[in-house]
Order: sequence, then structure tokens, then C-alpha cells
Amino acid sequence: MKDIENKADIETLIQTFYSSLLQVDEMKPAFEGLNFQDHVPRIVAFWSMVLLDEEGYKTNVFDKHLHLPIQPHHFDIWKDTFVATVNQLFMGEKAELAIQRATVLSYTFKSKWEHLKK
Repeated sequence: MKDIENKADIETLIQTFYSSLLQVDEMKPAFEGLNFQDHVPRIVAFWSMVLLDEEGYKTNVFDKHLHLPIQPHHFDIWKDTFVATVNQLFMGEKAELAIQRATVLSYTFKSKWEHLKK
């Protein structure tokens, strides 16, 4: 397996990840009505910033999720699915960085979500 090397690899990761995530019945309601054709380039831009140091993503990623019908445990499902997808497709330094950043992101979102939704 190869490492994550470019934006095309990130797009493959994100497309595969969301295909898997949308198979989880508990996650489907959070994504109802979401136009993935519009959304995927934004997610790819975010992960390109995180993994490839590309400029261009300026949005507050947490605030974009506040309106979704999700619970704190959904962040664990998100992380586990993301990690499994990375491990399925890639191996190497950037792949490990993706897993590390997803783990931190999940923990941060979950912590903020629990605090805000009290």
C-alpha cells in the first residue's frame, strides 16, 4: 500500500470514507439532505490543508456541524470509520498523520459538543 501523497489520494479517502459511513444506519440521519457533490470538495480541501499543508480552507469546521442531528457517540463512529478507511487504503507517514488528526478532531468535537449541548 502507498501513503497519502496528493489531493487525488485524499479525494479517494473521503469518497470511500463517506460511502462506508453512510452504511451505518445510526449515521444516516445526520447526512439526510446533504448534497455530497457540493460537500466533498470542502472536505477534501480541509484534509488537504491538514495533511498536505495546502492553503484555501478557512471555514470553522466545528461550527459547520452544529445544526446536525448528532450525539457525542456519533463522533466515535465517525473516527472509527475514518481510521478503518485510512487503514484499508493507505500506509505511511501521512496515513498515520490522518489517523492522529482524526482522533484529535473526534475528541475535540465530542468534548465541545457535550459542553454546548448541556
